[in-house]
Amino acid sequence: MSGLFRAPLRRLLSAWTDVRLAEPDSAELHLDPSLPTIYVLPRPALSDALLLENYTRRRPMPSSLGRLIVGQTSVARCVTLPARRSRWWPGRPQPVAPFTELIAAGENVQIVPVSVFWGRAPGKEFGFWHLLAADNWQLTGRVRRALSVMVNGRDVEIQFGAPLHLSDIHDGRDPALTNRKVARLLRVHFRRVTTRVLGPDLSHRRTLIEGVVRSSEVREVIDELQTTPGERSRGNRQRLQRRARRYGNEIASNMTYPVLRFLAGALRRLWNRLYDGVDVTGLERVKQLAGHSTLVYVPCHRSHIDYLLLSYVLYRDGLMPPHIAAGRNLDMPIVGPLLRRGGAFFLRRSFRDNRLYGAVFNEYLHRLLAGGYSMEYFIEGGRSRSGRMLPPRPGMLSMTLRSFLRIQQQHARPVVFVPVYIGYEKILENASYQREMGGGRKRKETPLGLLKVIGRLRDEFGRVSVNIGEPLDIADFLDNHSPAWRESSDSRPDWLKGAVAELGTSICQRINAVAALNAVNLVGLALLATPHRALEYSMLKGQLELLCSLVSHTPSEPGPSLPEGDAEGWIAQVLALGMVERREQALGDIITADESQAALLGWYRNNVLHLLALPALVAFSFRSQDAHSVDELTELLSPLWPMLARELAVPVGPDLHRQLSQIVERLVSQQLLTEHAGKYQPCGNLEARERLRLLGRMIQPSLERNTLLVDILLASPSGTLGRDELCQRARSLAERLALLSGRAAPEFFDLRLFESLVDSLVADGWVCEEEQYLVFDHNLRHAAHNAMQLLDASLQRRLAAVTGPQEKE
Repeated sequence: MSGLFRAPLRRLLSAWTDVRLAEPDSAELHLDPSLPTIYVLPRPALSDALLLENYTRRRPMPSSLGRLIVGQTSVARCVTLPARRSRWWPGRPQPVAPFTELIAAGENVQIVPVSVFWGRAPGKEFGFWHLLAADNWQLTGRVRRALSVMVNGRDVEIQFGAPLHLSDIHDGRDPALTNRKVARLLRVHFRRVTTRVLGPDLSHRRTLIEGVVRSSEVREVIDELQTTPGERSRGNRQRLQRRARRYGNEIASNMTYPVLRFLAGALRRLWNRLYDGVDVTGLERVKQLAGHSTLVYVPCHRSHIDYLLLSYVLYRDGLMPPHIAAGRNLDMPIVGPLLRRGGAFFLRRSFRDNRLYGAVFNEYLHRLLAGGYSMEYFIEGGRSRSGRMLPPRPGMLSMTLRSFLRIQQQHARPVVFVPVYIGYEKILENASYQREMGGGRKRKETPLGLLKVIGRLRDEFGRVSVNIGEPLDIADFLDNHSPAWRESSDSRPDWLKGAVAELGTSICQRINAVAALNAVNLVGLALLATPHRALEYSMLKGQLELLCSLVSHTPSEPGPSLPEGDAEGWIAQVLALGMVERREQALGDIITADESQAALLGWYRNNVLHLLALPALVAFSFRSQDAHSVDELTELLSPLWPMLARELAVPVGPDLHRQLSQIVERLVSQQLLTEHAGKYQPCGNLEARERLRLLGRMIQPSLERNTLLVDILLASPSGTLGRDELCQRARSLAERLALLSGRAAPEFFDLRLFESLVDSLVADGWVCEEEQYLVFDHNLRHAAHNAMQLLDASLQRRLAAVTGPQEKE
């Protein structure tokens, strides 16, 4: 009967279904055309077999239809993996794969595992029946599979595995043993693919929380709290357990497939309304790791949209969305339950003084990692109001490392950090960021506030970029940082604090390495380098092309992404977004930005300033002195670059001389510098000099801020000024300097930037802290003297005018 109706059913399925995602493509499977091909499905399903037959017939790949004659053996071109023996029918014969005869006959074939998911990829429609019938970890019966084919026929995903060659697996032993080995390899493959696409099987939330409360780590804290007088007076062991259970319910996510599919459809419509497109690069790196590694996504945090965007991109491209660490402030009515069912778990901003809450949260985090669930959190702690990468917070990183050490005792699978850069041409929080940077209070998130955002959905927001950086395996990182880490049995070893700090720095650098240049941040880089935020249209076009050319030669791999199109299109895009204005003039149009537009552009400029920091520093060095050799540049910039690099979260590099030499050569190729007698100097062309000056002015605010802080520190005797007092003085004087210079950039006097600068001085050995006071020697004075050589006389007078009154006090 199956054979009689197979052809009509195949034609019907061909007309009804549509494969929306097939990975890898048939051309990337690397099938050997000289070998016979057998396709293997994980379970018997006529719909899967017919779908595969239709797919292979339309592609340049071996057909899965009919039987295959290999030597003296006849086998089906498409077979299913043998099912395990049923507990309910112990006497029923167990199906056996047809590989035994082929192995015994010494025949070689290539076996291609195929996984089919119905309703996994989000399609054009979503609703009750789509949610009910889509694939999950549960076994699928005939009725539900028929329903799935009917309602999810346009949302099918096929995952092909790498071909297995029987000759590579057979080692001359009993063919039956080799056959079981093949079946075992295929089962492992299918489980990894299902884990990658659907995530680990979702446990019952109540069971998970109960396991957390009954864990040895939480019980140990409860036992200690029982003996504490303050805790004993507040209740007994049962009360502490109830409190721990309440914490678990407050924290734990409740991820469900129906909500994930609903959110995928809703978010697809939201992105289509908000953005012109979402550009994704580097996702292949994640797909290679997802089947056998636990992934921890660590994106930069620029907007509330970050939470939703990354999960949508992963789900759309066939990966399971991660469990997301969200602030408790988002656990609000309506929004909180929806986010929790979409994978969010909530944490308090600080729980250092609540040992029981900390134990419950640590145990919950550990169980997610040990269970193989992918995870996402923001190491910056909060959204960046200045637009630049914030210094990493140690909390979640430390808990992840400690959990990893526990996992390794059980020989679990690897844990890998996945850095992600998310870049916007325009964000929803523009107005609130500027208000907060100007001193306004951060407003609490409320459902009413989110409803107000809906009114802005008709605005233009440009494009979004999601770039995946180089993954970082925790085991490999610890091998380099602390080679003896596997021998440590302490939950908090001595090397942990240093490892967390270095890990955070490395992740931030990997995120920044794959930053995305777009139209808005390019225009911001060029336009804000002018004194009055105005530039001729032709000059702006040339400067944008120069900046893209300098970034395109970045040696890192993976590297930053560049915008599509040309300079004229980029300027038109920024004009359409309302970020700048175009004023027509008889001698040539001028692009300008008013004070509010300039403040907004500063945020986007800071997203990517690190990509051009060193070329800008080289260009700035020709401001006060007209000619330099590469050796002179190296001596001049060596004290400055490490502090700037740490501030901007970029690696210093092992050979600064070689980096400077490459940059100078690129500036020569752009006809901005010329070489004479081993020294380089600006070209005589006035336009070239102006382009070089604009390039150098991009780094001027950072140099002024750093010089200001060091001058304040040197104005007091060593060991008399504390960190907090230094940062507060620097912030006040920087705000004064911004007013005197007309700089409309609240981020210029951001207190956190000065705190980061002090950390850089300590880390690089220029300053040390003794009894909460900063101690320095003549080396810092010598470095500050060299740094002042970069500043021309007018800049030195401006800084002296600001710091002079402070020094007299």
